[in-house]
Amino acid sequence: MFKQAKIILGLTMLASVALGVMAFFNHAWAASEAVGAIAVNPVVSTWAFLSAAIAVGLGSIGAGVAVAFVGASAVGAMSEKPEIAGKALIYVGLAEGIAIYGLIIAIMILGKV
Repeated sequence: MFKQAKIILGLTMLASVALGVMAFFNHAWAASEAVGAIAVNPVVSTWAFLSAAIAVGLGSIGAGVAVAFVGASAVGAMSEKPEIAGKALIYVGLAEGIAIYGLIIAIMILGKV
């Protein structure tokens, strides 16, 4: 179980960085093709795309780890007391919110570029 979680987390981080790099190259290509476009410093856009990818990647990793621990504990608690299922789902949802916070930060960063 733990080995599978490590693989999933690694793939999530790799995909986030790959998306950031692809977005950078897409932005650089579109800026070079546009005539009369506002010049954007490539160093600034590189750091912006990289930081957005890191924000989403680390947020997703944190949410995955949190949901793994909270979900396992919630299932164990529900097996002893089935009436606390609603509270357990709330805690799992709160742990999942970490990924949404990372996505919001990435959208805010990309909105400034």
